[in-house]
Amino acid sequence: MPALAHALLAALKDHGAREIFGIPGDFVLPLFKVIEESDILPNVTLSHEPAVGFAADAAARYHGGLGVAVVTYGAGAFNLVNAIAGAYAERSPVVVIAGAPGARERVSGFLLHHQARTVDTQLAVFKEITCDQAVLSDPVTAPAQIARVLRSAREMSLPVYLEFPRDMVDAEVEAVVPLPSRQANQEALGECVEEILGRIERAVRPVIVVDVEIRRYGVEDRIAALARKLALPLVTTFMGRGLLDKADDVVAGTYLGAAGDPAITQLVEDADLVLMLGVILSDTNFALSNRAPDPRRMILAASREVQIGHHVYRDMPLGDLIDALDDRATKRTAPTTLPRQRTAYPRGLVADGQPIAPSDIATAINDMFDRHGRMPMTSDIGDCLFTAMEIDNTALAAPGYYAGMGFGVPAGIGVAATGLRPLVLVGDGAFQMTGWELGNCRRYGLDPIVVVFNNCSWEMLRVFQPESRFNNLDDWHYADIANSIGGTGERVATRAELVAALERAAQRRGQFSLIEVMLPRGKTSDTLARFVAGFKSARERMTKA
Repeated sequence: MPALAHALLAALKDHGAREIFGIPGDFVLPLFKVIEESDILPNVTLSHEPAVGFAADAAARYHGGLGVAVVTYGAGAFNLVNAIAGAYAERSPVVVIAGAPGARERVSGFLLHHQARTVDTQLAVFKEITCDQAVLSDPVTAPAQIARVLRSAREMSLPVYLEFPRDMVDAEVEAVVPLPSRQANQEALGECVEEILGRIERAVRPVIVVDVEIRRYGVEDRIAALARKLALPLVTTFMGRGLLDKADDVVAGTYLGAAGDPAITQLVEDADLVLMLGVILSDTNFALSNRAPDPRRMILAASREVQIGHHVYRDMPLGDLIDALDDRATKRTAPTTLPRQRTAYPRGLVADGQPIAPSDIATAINDMFDRHGRMPMTSDIGDCLFTAMEIDNTALAAPGYYAGMGFGVPAGIGVAATGLRPLVLVGDGAFQMTGWELGNCRRYGLDPIVVVFNNCSWEMLRVFQPESRFNNLDDWHYADIANSIGGTGERVATRAELVAALERAAQRRGQFSLIEVMLPRGKTSDTLARFVAGFKSARERMTKA
């Protein structure tokens, strides 16, 4: 029989994990030894636990399997909480494996180092931000617990928690047998599909809106095919930006309400039927809508449920629904009245001596994509993410709903660890939090391109509260630091310098490239300016209501 540590690692691989991100610590050292020596999954160690969580989250978003974060008890696991909270909010299946005291330590009578309130406080905390949990303290029940928890991660596309006492690493156990996926009830599925197709057939101005769950469940290609078959226009949400990046003929643009392309806004808000697939009804997606989501004109398929008006079909996996819709739908011809707008992204930046504006960065990146091909992207929260809305629809991982700072750089490392070369967009405030993780790239041969938006400011906060002096940050000269931690850094202040630096970074391989773009305080991207105006207008309407 295999040892528990080997059985767990094999089960992770069988359930779609491709790599492990972690930081060693005393309670998890025995497990890390097995991880390293078994070579069942490659292991990437980073410098601080929040980055471990962000990297595992982004890797899961990109390869569609499980992200894995391995940390020690207490001090390590509690550092991971914010990153896993973000993964839970944004439906990312990260498996947290936390070392823990062994059986004898738990009953020693001593307070244990790294212990907070009780030995089980850590488990109690993670119950709030994971969909399933298990403490692997019994070799007889551990394989079944692992199978159950990993199935929950895949089916719910949410984080899960496994606590691994350090004296259990070598315990002999049965192999972990994966549990079958729970499918939709076929009778309920048939009724649901007929109701949806009937609503589509009667609609005059239908539209599909997609969000992050369609990538989590691996149904992007099938949804693109369904949109073509039904001749329906399709847009992404703000959170879902970067979805269907290989289906340019299908995606009309990104819906941002009052902050977005007016044609895309009209397409959604004037629709008499909005088919929402994998959509999270969050404020960042819909707070700037001129019309609130109306159940009478909306079909929502998310979180394994389908809501059609006031009807709810439960236990309805998104993949089963899309397959059944495709099987039963007949090819439609789009009515001549159906708008099919397509957002045009800026190109042709003049490489002159003018100062750089955030939207110039988007234009320069689009031009670089034209020369070298699109790159997958990660972005932090802030104006860098709003600038990403002006870049071609390429694969993107960002905290669009949870909006936690510090995601961008470690997420880029997570994507790079999957074998891709990402472009990372990050503000100087967020870079101060986690940008130093770039120092780990040299060990693993990773070469992301990182664009730092440096206005020596928390500019996203300034646009809402400009009078506060705490928005001012110091100038840390990030490009100079990059050279000392294994990368190449360039500081640019003009559009000509930006274009040249991006070109050199695209051609440079084998080490990370950091382009520190100096921006004037108070200057934001065009998209953020529209977002702020729309947000303030919406807030005024709510105040008067």
